[in-house]
Amino acid sequence: MATIANTQVEAELPPSGSPLAQAIDRWIYVYMAASFVVVTLTGFIPDSIGLLADAKSGAIPPLPLVLHFHAVLMGSFLLLVLAQTTLAATGRIEGHRQLGRVAMVLVPALVLVGFILVPTTYRSVWFPAQSAPLPVRAQLQHVVLRLDNIMLFQLRIGVLFPLFIFLGLRARKHDYAFHKRMMILATGTAIPAAIDRMTWLPTTLPVSPLSADLYLLLVLSPMFVWDVVRNHIVNRAYLVWLGTYFLASIPLYLAWGQPWWQAIAPRVMGL
Repeated sequence: MATIANTQVEAELPPSGSPLAQAIDRWIYVYMAASFVVVTLTGFIPDSIGLLADAKSGAIPPLPLVLHFHAVLMGSFLLLVLAQTTLAATGRIEGHRQLGRVAMVLVPALVLVGFILVPTTYRSVWFPAQSAPLPVRAQLQHVVLRLDNIMLFQLRIGVLFPLFIFLGLRARKHDYAFHKRMMILATGTAIPAAIDRMTWLPTTLPVSPLSADLYLLLVLSPMFVWDVVRNHIVNRAYLVWLGTYFLASIPLYLAWGQPWWQAIAPRVMGL
């Protein structure tokens, strides 16, 4: 989210409607950004507390430093999106433009740290699974198989998140309607990582990744439904996002839980 002009904002908003409808036009994006923060905290706080307790007790190895970096960067990005949408909703366009420059640094750093985190986490389990005593080894090997599937999620996010951010930023000057929607959709691409940690939700995991994708569509639905109701069209940002997301999901579903993927996953991680 970066440079936009007041005329762009005013031209993009529907020209008519009740004051309530016009308010929702502005604040629906703030709601979406805030919902991402709530979902992330709901998924990660209990999981993080459990991991920290296990690490402190010695039940698991100390958490890698890169994990903490990733948490800080992702939290910072979510707060950036919330701040950006709030600035745009309140008409503070210059502040929106200035703050948007942070994304140019934050997004590459987040992607880089993410690609470091995946093999670091995988190797922290894979190596002990090869040498631990037999009862423990069996448990760790089961965890490795679960990480094989999780890696598919992580690789999809690692490719789609920066791609969608790039598309959103590229459109900020010439297609603000596409820009603001795509920035929300791009952020939503990473939300399944939090949803998967809500073990109290009905789920298809670990048999299938379907539930994670359905929950993501549910989280994104308020913005989409309001768009269709208000504007009577489907903005092309949704079509680009959904089409790309669908294509990127084909290899994920084909590989999920398959022996051939479990055989090559360690090699993908350089093992």
